[in-house]
Amino acid sequence: MSVELLAPAGSLEGVRAVVQNGADAVYLGFDNFNARRMAKNLTRDEYEEAVRYCHVRGVKVYVTFNTLLTDKELSQAESIIRYISRSGADAVIVQDLGVARMVREIAPELPIHASTQMSVHNLEGVKMAASLGIRRAILARELSKRQLKFICDNSPIEIEVFVHGALCMCYSGQCYFSAMVGRRSGNRGLCAQPCRLAYGFGRKEDSKYPLSLKDLSLAGHLRQLAEMGVCSFKIEGRMKRPEYAAIVTKIYADALKENREPTAEEMRILDIAFSRQGFTDGYFAESKGPHMFGVRPKKPHPDAEKLFSQIRKTYNSKTEIQRVPVRFSAELARGKPAVLHVSDEDGNHARVEGAIPEQARERSIIEAEVNTQLYKTGGTPYICASATSRVEPGITVPIHAINALRREALDKLTSLRESPSGRAENDFNPGAQYENRKEPPVLIVHLSKLGQLSSQLLSLSPEYFYLPLAEVARDPASAERSVHRMKNVAVVLPRVIGDHEAIEIAGMLDKAKAVGIREAVVGNLGHLEFVRAKGFKPRGDFGLNVFNGQALRVLKRLGFESATLSFELTIPQIRDISKPIDTEMIVYGRVPLMITENCIIKNEYGRCLCENSISLVDRKGVYFPVSRSFMHRNEIYNSQKIFLADKTADWSGIGLWGGRLMFTTENSWECVQVLERYMDKGIYEPSSFTRGLYYRGVE
Repeated sequence: MSVELLAPAGSLEGVRAVVQNGADAVYLGFDNFNARRMAKNLTRDEYEEAVRYCHVRGVKVYVTFNTLLTDKELSQAESIIRYISRSGADAVIVQDLGVARMVREIAPELPIHASTQMSVHNLEGVKMAASLGIRRAILARELSKRQLKFICDNSPIEIEVFVHGALCMCYSGQCYFSAMVGRRSGNRGLCAQPCRLAYGFGRKEDSKYPLSLKDLSLAGHLRQLAEMGVCSFKIEGRMKRPEYAAIVTKIYADALKENREPTAEEMRILDIAFSRQGFTDGYFAESKGPHMFGVRPKKPHPDAEKLFSQIRKTYNSKTEIQRVPVRFSAELARGKPAVLHVSDEDGNHARVEGAIPEQARERSIIEAEVNTQLYKTGGTPYICASATSRVEPGITVPIHAINALRREALDKLTSLRESPSGRAENDFNPGAQYENRKEPPVLIVHLSKLGQLSSQLLSLSPEYFYLPLAEVARDPASAERSVHRMKNVAVVLPRVIGDHEAIEIAGMLDKAKAVGIREAVVGNLGHLEFVRAKGFKPRGDFGLNVFNGQALRVLKRLGFESATLSFELTIPQIRDISKPIDTEMIVYGRVPLMITENCIIKNEYGRCLCENSISLVDRKGVYFPVSRSFMHRNEIYNSQKIFLADKTADWSGIGLWGGRLMFTTENSWECVQVLERYMDKGIYEPSSFTRGLYYRGVE
């Protein structure tokens, strides 16, 4: 199977471990702008050594630069992008739309890969990534084999999928649990993994682990994935031991090399190395449910250390995987220095000269003897693919001299392979600095159900209403009666829309258009074409994770009317963002912490109870409401509502176009009370609330 095997490396030792066990490419991070800031990561010196080490051995290096950056951090990002490009990295993995724009402008020849944190989960998302200059998309881990095949069959760029390692409960890039609860943002590389903790359903005494998925393994599906056209198989694990990464890499590398699936014994070894009560392929196989969940063992498997000790020998000794084919040609002639040429498949060529051959006294050296010595490349990363020699009769050269020539030629070739090829660089133009709006922000009422809409709420006449698309499509007659009483209205698309759900979404948009709605709130780039195709003006939702002014420039170019800024930003950071399009922030409500492909409620009760009010309760007795989302997905909401009605002076003068009131569990009466308070007409205040991250920020 001619598929790239991409392995994780959290240290220089980790690089050696996976390379010597068959990785075709490694992904690694340095500094703090990567999604595994808690990993050891590499220093710059170690990173440069890793790039040289990998490139000599024909292994690619992808640098993780996949976190959200503030405007103040973008100046540092510019120098890092130049450094990554100059170092010879083979690609940079990016989440932030603003960072992607910078890479494309600063280093146009440096390939960009869309991180799984970019939440690409359908073909339109892949196409949108391609339009932004991205060459490879790392797809969401929740996709089924049918979804993957459809994307691969129609993708204009390369597709990468995870085949082994930890599974997040939430769609990557859409999890705010760790940030909201403990200020450790998954979008900033510091996820505290709240999904691995125990939760009860209404009673903490009955706690289980409803959010802790088993580790992913697509062993058994490798040939199928390769036939689909997936170009890269990715192993998760930058925070795990090098020994673990080496074991997993070796098993998958051997299977790919031998065009087979991992054996039962190899799967047993993978389980010993690490698993959470086994592995799952539930998403791929379209077999979701409680069987996909498990927890890590309290103690390592008793045989794990023995395995780790054995695998360390593969990368701590002086042996090398001979993986780089080279071709030798030697010329030995009377009265001239011996000459040896060596070349590789990348076009590198080295030439070295040795001593002048001597007149043979007893026996002349023949071509076969020279070629035999040239094939002896053991102990090096090189394997001799061919050797040819031209030897003039009647001369001789000591065997040790030929060996020395071979070593010198390979050393020279190594130096060439270590040297990064030059890439074009451009100045970066951040664009004009836009002044903040002077007008106070309008109020936007975002409802989760049409049942929250009342005549009293309509009579308060906020500037905008956001209505769920599914609710409007379910009862267009009721929606139409209310839409005519609204100043402005937009439908909110579901946060996840698979390709197999696109036709249904198109029908829903037709119904929304028929009742007079002409704007749509979009939280994923893969949904933009759905609304544009139906003639809707797009507005950006929080799922786009807009963290800086450069990301806003990307959205402006794509035609967005406005964008919701990340609720992981602080008020001063929002104030300082240059805003080329209208912006809004969520100033009230329970923000979503997770969106899950698995239905937590059905997993617990064995049947659909999604219309009921259900909450998860953590070990501290804190309740997190769970609601049904489009196509039986779940959304988990924060335990407390953001409340900023008494802080209007703080957020009304920072250049925003709108302040969104996000209603989730509230009844129609509560919606009225909240809106009146934000309009300075009432006294409502929640019994408990949070200021979110607007004052404390994330780490």
